[in-house]
Amino acid sequence: MNATSVDEEFNPSVHVYEPHKVGLPALRPYFKALWQRREFAAEMSRTSIRAANTNTFFGQVWLVLNPLLLAAVYYLLVDIIAGGAAKQDASLRFAHMCGGLFAFYYFSGAMTAGAASVVGGGKLLMNMSFPRMLLPLSAVRTAFFRFLPTLGVYLVIHLVMRQPLHWQMLLAPAFLIMLTVFAAGMGMIFAALQVYFRDTTSFLPYFVRIWLYLSPVLWFAEDAPAKFKGFIQFNPLYTLLGGWTDLLVKGRIPNLEMWLGAGFWAVVAFLIGALFFMSREREFVVRL
Repeated sequence: MNATSVDEEFNPSVHVYEPHKVGLPALRPYFKALWQRREFAAEMSRTSIRAANTNTFFGQVWLVLNPLLLAAVYYLLVDIIAGGAAKQDASLRFAHMCGGLFAFYYFSGAMTAGAASVVGGGKLLMNMSFPRMLLPLSAVRTAFFRFLPTLGVYLVIHLVMRQPLHWQMLLAPAFLIMLTVFAAGMGMIFAALQVYFRDTTSFLPYFVRIWLYLSPVLWFAEDAPAKFKGFIQFNPLYTLLGGWTDLLVKGRIPNLEMWLGAGFWAVVAFLIGALFFMSREREFVVRL
C-alpha cells in the first residue's frame, strides 16, 4: 500500500489531485465539493458584508444614495442634452434611470468583486483546499444582498414619480436571475484574467463605464439610434437590462428576441466563465 492510499484510508479529507485533460478537473466531484462547501461561501459573503459596513443603517443608505445621486446627475445631463424636448415623460425617464442604474451597479459590483476575489483571497488559497470557484460566487452573493435594499427604494421612486403598478413587474425577477448568472460568468472570467494580468483591475472601471453608456440605462432600448442598432444589439446588457426595465418600469412584456437574447448571453457567459476558471485554477497559487 503506497503513502497516498494510506492517507486516503485514514484521512478521508485528504484531496488527491490527478492528471486531467485540457486543464479541467473531474466535473462531478468538483461540483459535489462546490455544493458541500456552499456554507463556506455564504460565510465569506457575510464576512465581506460586515467588513464593508453594509449591514449597518448608514452603510445601506450609502448603497442606495450613491446610484440615486448618479441617476439625478445623469437625468440632468440627458435632459440638458435633449434640450428638454425628449419624447418620454420626465418622470418615466427618471424612474427608468433609477431602475436601470440600480441593476447595472449590481451587475458591475458583482463582476468587479468577482474579478478581485482570487487575488484578494491569496492567503486563503495557499492554506486551504476547496473549489476556487467559491470565491467569485461568494462575491456575487455579496453583491446581491447589497442590491436588495435598492429594490424597496425603487418601488418608492416608482410611486413618487406616479408610475402605475403593473402585474408585468412580477416577471422582472426573471431578468434579474439571468443578469446574476451573466455577472457570475463575467466575474469568473475576469477573476482568472486578474491572476495573469494584474492590471485588469485598473482597466475594469473604464470598461464598466463605457459599458454603461452602451447599455439601455441612460436611454430607452427602443430609442437607440438606427446607425448604432446594428452592433448595440450584440451588447449582452442590451437585452438583460432592456428586458428588466421594460417589465419593471414600463409594465411591458419584452419581445421574444429580448428573452432569448438574455437567456443566451447568461448561459454562454456562465459556461465560458466556469470552464475557463476551472481550467486555470490549479495555477492560481503558483502565480499569486
